Amino acid sequence: MQSRLFDNRALALLIAAGVLAIGMIVGGYLLGNGLVRARLADRSVTVRGLAERDVTADLAVWTLNYSKQGEDLGQVQASIDRDTATIEAFFRALGFPADALSPAGAGVSQGYNNLGQANVTISQRLQLRTTEIAKARAAVARQFELVRRGVVLQEGSGMVYSFTRLNDVKPAMVAEATKDARASAEQFANDSGTSVGGIKSATQGYFSIEARDGEQPGYGVADSPFKKVRVVTTVDFYLK
Repeated sequence: MQSRLFDNRALALLIAAGVLAIGMIVGGYLLGNGLVRARLADRSVTVRGLAERDVTADLAVWTLNYSKQGEDLGQVQASIDRDTATIEAFFRALGFPADALSPAGAGVSQGYNNLGQANVTISQRLQLRTTEIAKARAAVARQFELVRRGVVLQEGSGMVYSFTRLNDVKPAMVAEATKDARASAEQFANDSGTSVGGIKSATQGYFSIEARDGEQPGYGVADSPFKKVRVVTTVDFYLK
């Protein structure tokens, strides 16, 4: 009786050990397979996408600096007033409304010339602000008419062209840059025998506005109405 009871206990222990061993094997397999899946899920590739778009400036600002000098304050003031009237007539003839031109500053300084005589200088600044880019370009092209009429524009009297509608093109350009990034990721995936999954993370990057035809000697980005908007995005894609 005791021998049979011992045999039953031994058999039970043997069965329990077998079940435990099988459980460990299965658990180990599942754990290992889970780690493999986790590693596969973590595989990714980081690429950059580029989007560029040619745009035309929608705002032009021309600051005109001019001055007159003399010994008599009244005469110098009258001379600067004539220059101001000449400039206003110039823009009026080109079709600009009166409110497109506004005063942007003035100054008076007194000193003495080499002969010890009193000298008065009056400086004035007018600013043209317009969204009519074609008219603005025509005005710049004809600026020497002012010189012929006796108005001498000083340094810093350049036209500045700006593109202010960046928010209007941002969404479409980000989509284009992301599409370009996916194309690069797919090329990488094809070369490595994998395929591209969803986006793991993405960084939009920053938008830049440059001269469309590059900066020319003596000119800057703001001197041209023709711009190129550029954005580079960095996208991390899952590989599967």
